[in-house]
Amino acid sequence: MTASVLLVYICAAILFQLAAGIGIALQRRGLRALTRPPDVTEARPAGSIGGWSGWREFRLVGREFEDSTHSQCSFYLAPLDGMPLPQFKPGQFLTFALKVDGTARQVVRCYSLSDRPDTASYRVTIKRVAAPVGRPDLPPGVASNHFHDNVKQGDVLMVKAPSGAFFIDPDPSLPAVLIAGGIGITPMMSMLRWALVAQPARTIHLFYGVRHGGEHAFKQMLERLAASHPQLQLNVLYSQPGPNDIEGVDFQKAGHVDVELLRRSLPHGRHQFYVCGPPPMMASLIPALRNWGVLPADLRHEAFGPASVPAVETAPMAAPIEVKFRRSARTVAWDGRDASLLDFAERHGIVVESGCRSGSCGSCETKLISGTVKIAANPEYEVAPGHCLLCVAMPTSALVLEA
Repeated sequence: MTASVLLVYICAAILFQLAAGIGIALQRRGLRALTRPPDVTEARPAGSIGGWSGWREFRLVGREFEDSTHSQCSFYLAPLDGMPLPQFKPGQFLTFALKVDGTARQVVRCYSLSDRPDTASYRVTIKRVAAPVGRPDLPPGVASNHFHDNVKQGDVLMVKAPSGAFFIDPDPSLPAVLIAGGIGITPMMSMLRWALVAQPARTIHLFYGVRHGGEHAFKQMLERLAASHPQLQLNVLYSQPGPNDIEGVDFQKAGHVDVELLRRSLPHGRHQFYVCGPPPMMASLIPALRNWGVLPADLRHEAFGPASVPAVETAPMAAPIEVKFRRSARTVAWDGRDASLLDFAERHGIVVESGCRSGSCGSCETKLISGTVKIAANPEYEVAPGHCLLCVAMPTSALVLEA
């Protein structure tokens, strides 16, 4: 064999090895493309628990009032891309970005899903928020009035995926006690509707308090569900019954939901409690349930508006902590009475954007210019470096905040 022929064989062998290596690499790349998880911006397939990244366009496909005074309206939303919707945990909420006339910037709000998971559409139920009683000088709810007055069928809304840490435990062996005040019925409807289909043998007690029959949302639906599901015990209370409200027909009892009522109504044994309502209800009922001996693991709650749910008692503060809100040009003293910096800001009349109040939506994210905070709950939202979520943060030193 001549030297030139030997050189040809060597070059051919080298080329063959190179081609084989390239082929294997392409094959592996193709397999990875076939097996990699979907991009986070894509909708996940039906039946999955999860969501999508960022904002997604939804079209309003229907709206329906749920009470006789037309103060509570359900909005039905279908994804503009037509992809199946991911499942969510009953009790969670949606986050909306709204362009509201007369506001300088985008308004972000969170509203509870009010029906069981569906791959075709979502439903939220929103109560029109009027100006506070006795304070006509204060504005009504910006987002709720925008929904009621301006959001029409066919409109497109920007929506974030279902989120939130307030949802029903899926263990069917645990009796669930759902306690709602006013529009706090919305996450309970999601829990209830899901449980009656997925766990029809599960015992559920629903305690629902409203002022009068005009504000009684989902009345006919709840009565039908109670009539067709023996495991559902329905207890509706009116605190200010109207002249046409009939006790024993429209509602079971006059008054408010309190621990004494729960003691008399619930059978002995372990229950899981889910509570959602206005600040006065939360401020009285949550501590009362704790004092009754309800275990922390069996007590879950979500407030709307300023939470006003007292935190578990801690040692008295040695001295107040100075908190400066730079954009608002306010400096106030933290005395430990509030559950979060968001509640603290609202109590002092400092306007801060907020949504979920549970560390999930990021609406109240604020730059922490100086000082340190502690986090009361692990937020779902990924906080930017040097920032904090006011709804789950409390100061541990003097603070300067961008808000």
